[in-house]
Parts: sequence; structure tokens; C-alpha cells
Amino acid sequence: MNRIGDSELILNADGSIFHLHLKPENIGDYIILVGDQGRVEMVSKYFEKIDFKVQNREFKTHTGMYKGKRISVLSTGIGTDNIDIVVNELDAIVNIDLDKRVPKSVHKTLNLIRIGTSGALQEDIPVDTPVLSETSIGFDGLLNFYAGRDELGNEDIENAFINYTGWHKRLPAPYFADASKELINKIGEGMLKGITISAPGFYGPQGRVLRLQTADPELNDKISKFEYKGRKITNFEMESSAIAGLSKLLGHNAVTVCSIIANRFRKEYSQDYKIAVEKLVKTILDRIVL
Repeated sequence: MNRIGDSELILNADGSIFHLHLKPENIGDYIILVGDQGRVEMVSKYFEKIDFKVQNREFKTHTGMYKGKRISVLSTGIGTDNIDIVVNELDAIVNIDLDKRVPKSVHKTLNLIRIGTSGALQEDIPVDTPVLSETSIGFDGLLNFYAGRDELGNEDIENAFINYTGWHKRLPAPYFADASKELINKIGEGMLKGITISAPGFYGPQGRVLRLQTADPELNDKISKFEYKGRKITNFEMESSAIAGLSKLLGHNAVTVCSIIANRFRKEYSQDYKIAVEKLVKTILDRIVL
């Protein structure tokens, strides 16, 4: 088995993984991912005890016990580029022998649950509604850099979307990645389930216009009207596609649940979205330990 080179698997002086500053013993099997560093405390304040804390740049981790289960919460920052770091490094610390720099013979599966905020793309979705991303569409192109991208199993809907929208050849090829059925069943009861777009930016890629016009002013309208076998695209955010796609390729379970803080077609914004997000955090923590 070939040793992974020092330049490919970068470790810190203490043996922790380069960006996250984590070792295998520092995380639980369930890891809640949040974008904002401030939301780490929003989650970990419910832990009975916190036995590990670390932060490097935007990557902040707390690990502790909640109702008898060891859970970690980790902030990723914004964007699928950060998710590329987070998911690959989490996988590395559990599935690569960091001393020998070779993959372990026995694979370990992590459970990654993103809790975030999002904007609705259907007029009938009220603000403060939690939406579980059964499928995520990557507008970012990240998965196109990896072997196995065509094994995600959604070629039919991908082709239907590209044809319906008249997808421009200059844009990254969109990819469609499904969430873990196991996690959907565990935490998704009673939640609205839909198709989520992960955009590589907050403004133009999500159809917002300030001083720059978008390349396709009709794209959001096409997105909202697209339907495949009765399924519609429900919301925009910026991370779920990479979490779902990389996790599937690496053999982990992943799901994203976002609280809707804005409805793009009603032009509505939540009056206090933090209340809805905190309620969602508590609901997911309680369902993890069932």
C-alpha cells in the first residue's frame, strides 16, 4: 500500500490534521456542521459536558456528551471550498493511519448533519420552516474534480435540469447528490423535504442584483418552475451539495437541514430567525440520541 506523501496529507507538529487541528479521539461519530462560529456555542451549550475544544481560522470544534452520546459540533465557514477541507480532513482522521500515512483496512462511517439557514425558492414555503435537503444540486463544480462523480446516481434529473434551464456552457456542470436515507429517517420526521441548490456565491450565483447584472436574469424563475417526477427545487444555500457528494464518495452518512430565513419570491425575511434555528438545533440533538 502506497504511503501518502507529506505534501498531500499535511499534519501539524502535534499530529493533528492541518486545517481542523483534530485527531481521531477528538470527535464523536455524529458531527453537527454549522457555518457560523457563533453557532458552535448555540449547539454545545446543550451538552452535559464539553471534553474538547479547538479552533483554527473559521474551523471551530466542540466535542461533548448529550444524553449519553458523544457528539461534535464544527463550524465550516461559508462555501463548498471549505466543505472540501472539512469532509476530506474528517475522513482522513478516521480512515487513514496518520502515523503510517496509509488508509486503514477497516472503514469508519461518520454521520454529518449540517444545520444552517437558507432562502426559499417556492412561494408557498413560509419563513422559519425547516427544510431537509433530500437531494442537493451543486452549482459550484467541486465534485467534478473527483473520480466517481458520475456514480452519484442522478443522471436523469441532472440532464433534465440542464435541458430545462438551457444551462450555459461557461458555468460549472451541476451535480446532484442525495442525502443519507439513514439520517433522513432518523431526523427528518415531520420536516418539509426538498431539493436544495448550493451556490458558489451569495449574490450573482443566487440571482441577486446590486450593481452587476446576472448572466441569465431568468435563471431563478426557471429554477422555481423546474419539476421532476413531482419534485421541485425548494431552496438556495451554499454547502449541502459538497457535504452530500463527498460523503457519498467517501462512505459517510450526511444530511442538511436549513431553517428558511427568507422567501425569495415573497420578498420576505424572518423577523428573528435565531429562534427558529435554536429550536431546530434542539430537535436534531434529541433525534440523534433516539
